[in-house]
Amino acid sequence: MTKTKIKRSSNTNIALLQEKQKLEHPQIVLTGQPNCGKSTLFNEVAGYKSAASNFPGATVTYTQSHVNLHGEIFDIVDLPGIYSLTSMDQAATESQRYLLTHQVDVIINVVDASTLSRSLELTLQLMDLEIPMVLCLNMIDEAERKGIQIDIDKLSNELGIPVVATVASHGQGVRDLFRSAFATVNQPSPARHIRGNRDVELVIAKLTRQLKKDVGESIPFSIHLLATKLLEGDQTFIDIIQKMHPHILPIVEKSARALAQTHGKPAHEVINAERHAMSMSLFEKVATFKKPKIQLRDRVDDVLMHSFWGYLIMAGLLYLFFHTVFSVGALLETPILNFFEGLKATLLGSINPDSLIYHLLSSAIEGIAGGVAIVLPYLLPFLAGLAFLEDVGYLPRVAFLMDAFMHRVGLHGTAVIPAVLGYGCNVPAVMATRILSSSRDRYIAAVIATLVPCAARMTIIFGLVGVYLGGTAAFGIYVLNFLVIVLSAGIMSRLLPEETPGMVLEIPVYHWPSMRSLVNKTWFRLKEFIVIAWPLLIGGSVLLALADAYGWSPALDQLTRPVTWLLGLPKEVGMTLLFGILRKELSMLMLFQALGTRDVITVLSWGQILVFTIFVVFYVPCVATIGALIRQLRARRAFIIVVLTFILALILALLTRGFVFLIG
Repeated sequence: MTKTKIKRSSNTNIALLQEKQKLEHPQIVLTGQPNCGKSTLFNEVAGYKSAASNFPGATVTYTQSHVNLHGEIFDIVDLPGIYSLTSMDQAATESQRYLLTHQVDVIINVVDASTLSRSLELTLQLMDLEIPMVLCLNMIDEAERKGIQIDIDKLSNELGIPVVATVASHGQGVRDLFRSAFATVNQPSPARHIRGNRDVELVIAKLTRQLKKDVGESIPFSIHLLATKLLEGDQTFIDIIQKMHPHILPIVEKSARALAQTHGKPAHEVINAERHAMSMSLFEKVATFKKPKIQLRDRVDDVLMHSFWGYLIMAGLLYLFFHTVFSVGALLETPILNFFEGLKATLLGSINPDSLIYHLLSSAIEGIAGGVAIVLPYLLPFLAGLAFLEDVGYLPRVAFLMDAFMHRVGLHGTAVIPAVLGYGCNVPAVMATRILSSSRDRYIAAVIATLVPCAARMTIIFGLVGVYLGGTAAFGIYVLNFLVIVLSAGIMSRLLPEETPGMVLEIPVYHWPSMRSLVNKTWFRLKEFIVIAWPLLIGGSVLLALADAYGWSPALDQLTRPVTWLLGLPKEVGMTLLFGILRKELSMLMLFQALGTRDVITVLSWGQILVFTIFVVFYVPCVATIGALIRQLRARRAFIIVVLTFILALILALLTRGFVFLIG
């Protein structure tokens, strides 16, 4: 006999017990499984405000925007991708909490049409919320390529909700989808529960009646959903009942045992199996099959994910990527710098070079020029290339290739996801650690995310080492960084031992991204530099000029002199390290001004350039990343990471100095 026991907890979820707040504008909420195209749909109607990627787990918190549909203002919300409404991870908890605590007028359930049989399991759960719903069959072209023909009208009749087919990446069907959502908002009809096996339904119905009698209006969401979730053992809902009506828990236990005794397995497995069977049955009713269209991309994974060739190709592609970024940046940097030198001479030609106004204007122009001529030539191709690798679907395959390797250091391949995001920016990388179920894994992954050289540090690597030591040397720093990350993860895994879970990560289909998507995503990430870092760069340049003019620089340089002395760097470099804590790009751009030249090789030796770069790549994360660490891990662990990265950077820079000394 299988026994079922409800786990009691003292934790309560007070927010779910409060009455849903009436909002000023109707709410349209996008939800669905990871990588189904929700964020792409969101960006189609709201403008590019969410990082839409061909990469499961790209959205780790919800994104919201106001949109004007047919002359009426709506709030549209993109929730994290989830496989179930059960709170098994941070993304599911985020989505569940939002749907239960907000006044949602219509849910757009986005599903990958090519995996409809599996996707309908979440659809059936969402229908239990009894909120008006529209089903979006996204990637319908991919389903047809696989030979799957879906009868949309029949599926709509079976579910009792509108169904619209789309290809969001090309904008097909998007207008029809939101027209249907608009109509549903204005003529709402709550989604209804789809009945399954009689013996399961009888147990749920009996518990639902008991809950209606005892709970009544005190629960601001579907009682049927509450009954189902209690039988599934969802701790969030158990906490609610324990807080409000603890006498009901024995009744829930009795109902769960009844299901378990009938089917010979725990109640949650019975309900999940029933939901799976229902989704398969629905799929078989509405789908017919033809011969799939076999294309080249169907054969590509035989090579790209090969146990030997896959790793060689990955290394080659990454080398080619970084070498291309360096080549493009080096090609653009010199002519742009020459332009600004000429502009500076023209604008300042009539001003006394010894005056304060001359130094302030000169520094401001240097700051503007640094952003345009030094950062953008490297940052722009890097972000564009990263967006392409994401959208084409290669990065999830990197995670799978790295899975076995990551297990050797005590993690699993899913931890690669935050690390890969870190190559764009460490902030979303740290935020993405919430997709990991283990607190220990999130901590280690956060450390890895802060060590990954983000786009800002990438500009330093290419702008200094790349320019003066060559592209291969720049790539060598990335290799060193990878080895340090692996070693650090291995050490932390052994200091914090825990059984490592297996990786469950969906491999998306290869998808040729649209130019519009690439441009929007690149601009979305580049905008942070333009809006935040560039003004800091210009302001920092002016502050540096003021510090020189009023004699503050020596005192500021003395603060960091112990570090610069240890590393064998000029004392003037110290102030640039302080600026780098605000934004990493500032370390390099302030360096040019602190040394009084962009031709750094005339002031620093090649060894000093290498030592400086190594230290900046690994030392204290920027302020924004520290803030993300505090939000995800709390202040104590964030402080530990800051200290560890500083010590690590100091050790690596000292070893680099010793290496330079040995080879002369």
